[in-house]
Formats: sequence, C-alpha cells, structure tokens
Amino acid sequence: MDNPYALTFESMPNHLVNYAVTENGIAVIELASDSAGAPLEEDGQGPNTYTHEMMCDIDTAVVKARFDDNVTVIMFTGHGSKFFSAGASIQMLNSVTPGFKYNFCLHANETLSRLEQTSKLVVCCLNGHAVGGGLEIAMAADIRIARKNAGKIGLPEINLGVLAGTGGTARLTRLIGKAKALEFMVTGQLLSFEDGENMNLINHIFEGDADQFRTDCLDWCSQFTLPNKAVKAVGNIKRSCQTGPEIPFEYHLALERELQASLFNSSDAKEGIAAYVEKRVANFTGN
Repeated sequence: MDNPYALTFESMPNHLVNYAVTENGIAVIELASDSAGAPLEEDGQGPNTYTHEMMCDIDTAVVKARFDDNVTVIMFTGHGSKFFSAGASIQMLNSVTPGFKYNFCLHANETLSRLEQTSKLVVCCLNGHAVGGGLEIAMAADIRIARKNAGKIGLPEINLGVLAGTGGTARLTRLIGKAKALEFMVTGQLLSFEDGENMNLINHIFEGDADQFRTDCLDWCSQFTLPNKAVKAVGNIKRSCQTGPEIPFEYHLALERELQASLFNSSDAKEGIAAYVEKRVANFTGN
C-alpha cells in the first residue's frame, strides 16, 4: 500500500534539519547530523547532535511552520533508527570560548521557547535515544511519543561537570516535580522509555520499526488536523496550559475566560455546538 505520508524534505540553510509538510498539514522537522554536528553523509544514521548551526536550522523550521496557515501540527523526530538526538556536540563545546557557550545556550533557550509558545500543537517522536540536549528539545514539545525498546532518556550533564543548560533543569522540574528531577539530574542516570512513561515524561510508547513508528506518529498527529479538531481551540488550550501555571490561580482563571470568550466568537465553536445538537460529526475549518 502506498504511504499516505510520502514526504518531500527540504534542507534548512545549514543542512542539519530537514523539513516537510504532509498533505493534511503536519510539519515534520527532522534532526540530522553526525557526532561532530556536521551534515550527515548519504545513508548516515547520526547521533543527530546539535551545534549553534543546527539550532539556527531548528529556529528557521519552527518559524516556517508557524507562518504556514496550512500547518496545524508540528512533529519533531530524528533521522535514522538509533537516535532522536544525543544532545549538544561535545566536540563543538570543547573548541569554543566560554562566551560562545553562553550565547549558544541563550540562543537555544530562545529557540525552544519559541517552539513552546507557538499556538500549534508540537509532538516530539523519539525514534531513538534522547539524552542531554536531545531530551531538552523533547521537553519543549507539548507531547512526547517514544518507540518501544529503541533507546534511553536522560540528562547526564553532571558527568561533564555541568548542568542541563538549555531549559533542562527548568522544564524537567515542572514536568515531574522537584525531588524526582533533582535526583534524575544529579545522578545522571539513563532511563528506559517505559520508566519515562511512568514518570509522566513520555505520553505514549508505540511498537514497530523506525519506518512504522514514523507512520504511526503521523497517524496519531492527524487527529489534531482539520477537519478533525478545532485548531484554534487546541491553540488556546495550549496557551492556557503553558502560561497559566506560571501566574496566580485567579489570573489563570481570568486568562482562561478570555481565551474561552475568543473561541465562542469563532466559526468552529458554532459548528461544534451545532454538530453536537444535530448528532453529526463536526467539520472544523480553523475559523
């Protein structure tokens, strides 16, 4: 059977990230680099480590997806079957100045915040190991799906004498709680995807080889595309969940009311309510 998600990738400027959009509006962002953070040679598997240049490519891809009105879901994954990403290139970090390292972390923080704040749902599909900065990228996504028995997750920066400095300490603490996050990072332990699911760090685990996993992830993401879901409502739910916990509860309730009020004025809310009353499937348009 033909693959309904036949993807035609274009390479971002530094050739470290591949980008494609499915016919139903899923933007696929694929990390692709060797251990030094250089572009992969043909048939390379990579550990998909990142450098400043890859972060620039990720930034370009995220902004491209943001501004494409036909895109409703963003899906991150890694090239090959072994790694989502092994994190920042240690070779790169060993060759640059402390000032460069600081600005490298700052730009990575800005890039992942942009990903986190986009109104479109972001799903990270862990096709293989996600360690160090690879897990930091994954934690900036809204939902994480992993391939069964395909790899480990962890923030082992303690073994290098540093910390997870591109959002790792902040996001992990918010995702799994202070005590567990602290232990996880000071031990530097690597966990199975199943353990990650038990810690609420991974949402779902899918079986299958790398190709089947990607197809299954695209199938799963498709439930959030038009006409299946009211994408404005998805975006407003995301905004409330992202912003609300950082402000006082009564302010969160006020934000929620404003977001709801804007949805009540949308065509999709009228369609959703009418479809419920008429006992039919809603046909959302994104308006």
